[in-house]
Amino acid sequence: MSNETITNNLFANVKVKDAIADRFREQTGARPNSGSELNAAVIHLYWKEMEAEIFLDTSGETLSKHGYRKIPGRAPMLESLAAATILAGSWNGQSPFINPMCGSGTLAIEAALMATNRRPGLYRSNYSFMHVCGYEQAMYDAAYKKLEQQVVAAPEGLQIIASDISEDAVNISKVNAGIAGVEELICFEQGDFADTTIPAMPGVIYFNPEYGDRLGEEGPLQATYKRMGDFLKQKCKGYFGYIFTGNLELAKKIGLKPKRRIEFYTSKIDCRLFEYELYAGSREKEAV
Repeated sequence: MSNETITNNLFANVKVKDAIADRFREQTGARPNSGSELNAAVIHLYWKEMEAEIFLDTSGETLSKHGYRKIPGRAPMLESLAAATILAGSWNGQSPFINPMCGSGTLAIEAALMATNRRPGLYRSNYSFMHVCGYEQAMYDAAYKKLEQQVVAAPEGLQIIASDISEDAVNISKVNAGIAGVEELICFEQGDFADTTIPAMPGVIYFNPEYGDRLGEEGPLQATYKRMGDFLKQKCKGYFGYIFTGNLELAKKIGLKPKRRIEFYTSKIDCRLFEYELYAGSREKEAV
């Protein structure tokens, strides 16, 4: 909201809520329940200077959350962002997908969902549109059944490996993968990222390390970023390597020349997905 008469957004929200509730009471004789949860009909107010608009949100809870991650872990990557970054890369859904520093397992789970054509809507049963007059349950059930029928078996021999040095992170990842129905498609390992199993068949290896602004200090992370670069260079030849970070200064410590720099935003953080083509042999390229 942007209006000089409004010094507290909560005041405007309450006035809109009261007006809607009073209208319901006038028309039906009963005042509806209301609250901050996004689990029923959701209404938004947009007010700028002398113009105001009311919007009916047909989703409710943001669609960026795919519904399977019940335990988020520390500083988790948003599910839709994880999916978008995988799609922006070169993974074909059949070759190995390796995710060291897996955290709550979001990247590995999203990869498994893609490999089996599981859509995010399968993990959600409540939307704002379900609480609007005219909603037809039969239409929703038919659309949901269609999504279920599109699920396919994973490609034969598919290898998705997720590792983390934290035992808690690995356990959280297993729980989330189980809710998503893909736990059996992911091999979980506990240990330092440098000890992660790298299959002989080339594929994709994807890091989403800390940025240094929320969980760790930038100084100690410089060594971690350098180790990631050394690991990619020495043990992942033939792979496409990806590092997603919101700290472009730390990214310089990786020591490899990226083939692509793909821009993303997470909240207000300007991030990059760095793609490295890790040539096996003399074509290997490094930054000077």
